[in-house]
Amino acid sequence: MSAVWIENDPTPLSADRRIERETHKLEKRLCRLVGQAIGDYNMVEAGDKVMVCLSGGKDSYSMLDILLKLQRRAPVAFDIVAVNLDQKQPGFPEHVLPEYLESIGVKFHIEEQDTYSIVKDKIPEGKTMCSLCSRLRRGILYRVASELGATKIALGHHRDDMLATVMLNMFFGGKLKGMPPKLQSDDGKHIVIRPLAYVAEKDLVRWAEHRQFPIIPCTLCGSQENLQRKQVSAMLKEWEKKHPGRLDNMLHALQNVVPSHLADGTLHDFRNLTPTGVADPSGDKAFDAEELPAGSALPPLQVIKT
Repeated sequence: MSAVWIENDPTPLSADRRIERETHKLEKRLCRLVGQAIGDYNMVEAGDKVMVCLSGGKDSYSMLDILLKLQRRAPVAFDIVAVNLDQKQPGFPEHVLPEYLESIGVKFHIEEQDTYSIVKDKIPEGKTMCSLCSRLRRGILYRVASELGATKIALGHHRDDMLATVMLNMFFGGKLKGMPPKLQSDDGKHIVIRPLAYVAEKDLVRWAEHRQFPIIPCTLCGSQENLQRKQVSAMLKEWEKKHPGRLDNMLHALQNVVPSHLADGTLHDFRNLTPTGVADPSGDKAFDAEELPAGSALPPLQVIKT
């Protein structure tokens, strides 16, 4: 059996002890990153009732788990209610989530709406179902949030989801648009938060395995293997494998936007630019991409440490 050594300690560390230490480090990292995102974007305030949307996947399970941990030591008091939308997919194990939520003592609400039949009726066979399914689900969850008196709606999108959305909008939507950590709903009635905004998907995979969440696969859209999002996500994973830290740099870029160095005339008045004789601090640059040799790795920016 392999063993690692603690620095300055001649005693070998057993495999079980090593796993325990690594799991503890993972838990601390998840709590720190979620807490940092909540603080950076003021996601949760005193007296909030946070509606945690639980799908049965690793991401939403982990989000609920970490929020419950943070709730116990948060500087402000807030309530949590878990909500699942039972979309009446064939074979959906409707007993799993209620049993799990009861076992951990969390308030919850199960909303039953047959969106599956609507999606199957409206979307031709072989076409992507996710867009319509998402719109239907979002509308129902907004209604439920109002009925429950929830002040915040928490979704389980993580760092990799947010970056994939940016790429999808660039490649297929012609927009430099992403998935923000916090937003106001189109009708202005709800605030949506994404507490996992700084968390890497690989950490959520490990945490779900450690916690042994009763995962429920999405048989409606999860079986569509050629979705553009899956292809983009695979591309991002390959980038991170070849150049560790690149996804953190991309996330950091979303937080450091320089409109004068893009091309949107509604954000910067390019037409009426005149010399002012005053240096523009936004013109400072860490590097010039044109100076990089072909195939070279991007130099690191201010990487968010995980």
